[in-house]
Amino acid sequence: MAARLHPDRVQAARQSLQHLVSTAPWSDEAVLAAVVRQVLPAMTRKQPVVAWIVDDTGIPKKGKHSVGVARQYCGQLGKQNNCQVAVTLSLATWEASLPVAWRLYLPREWAEDRARRRRAGVPEEIEFQTKPEIAMDQIARALDSGLPCGVVLADAGYGSDTRFRERLAEMGLQYGVGAEGSARELVIEMGQGALRRVAWREGSNRKLGSRFVAVRVRPAHRDYWRAEPHEELWLVAEWPRGSAEPTKYWLANLPAETTLEELVRLARHRWIVERDYLELKQELPAGAF
Repeated sequence: MAARLHPDRVQAARQSLQHLVSTAPWSDEAVLAAVVRQVLPAMTRKQPVVAWIVDDTGIPKKGKHSVGVARQYCGQLGKQNNCQVAVTLSLATWEASLPVAWRLYLPREWAEDRARRRRAGVPEEIEFQTKPEIAMDQIARALDSGLPCGVVLADAGYGSDTRFRERLAEMGLQYGVGAEGSARELVIEMGQGALRRVAWREGSNRKLGSRFVAVRVRPAHRDYWRAEPHEELWLVAEWPRGSAEPTKYWLANLPAETTLEELVRLARHRWIVERDYLELKQELPAGAF
């Protein structure tokens, strides 16, 4: 970055950038807001925003002093390892995505260690929050900012949190989120005859598709505490050919008339953020995150 910005004085530029990153006070939220103001109009010139995509991205680390570093699941490595994890919210059209919020997850072991927090410069007001709680804060701020709404998409780490889904509905947002296989028996009982093949997008060589089924259900989580039953949702399951049972599940509060093709296309649209983060990490060194 220093060489590109000031090729005639690289060393001085490198020192200035290091000072900016490590010492100078600056707001990452303000930087992201400036990026959104510049990029969003261009991104939505041809297509509208269709989704708000919640994700978390892992940043592998060797040491133990970087803020929030711990042994936890790292998507970049596909396993538990020493890393930092950031929760993100991105706006997406069918062709592009734009991050509008980025927050480092602080594991409980960090949040409750005052000495460690002090050494790393973690502000006193930062408390432990789960990833779904961080994501909800990001979504609330995005709503307050008046950003164009889309269907909220997230993996099962968020979608299996009943309160996360309830808060989205309370905010008037539609969602299509991953779920654990608690409905496995229901889908298996429906049988493979209920499955339909659905293609959701063009791949590099062919259309990507699989076998899916969708059925209207009412979640039964802690119904004994409720005066009324949970709202009716779509349960979508993927059962690839050759698999002994379904492999993926989603819950969605989209209207009852939503087609299976629409449900699948949205549920599968999280790939765009995964693709964009992969490209970003290939373009920038790991230390830039």
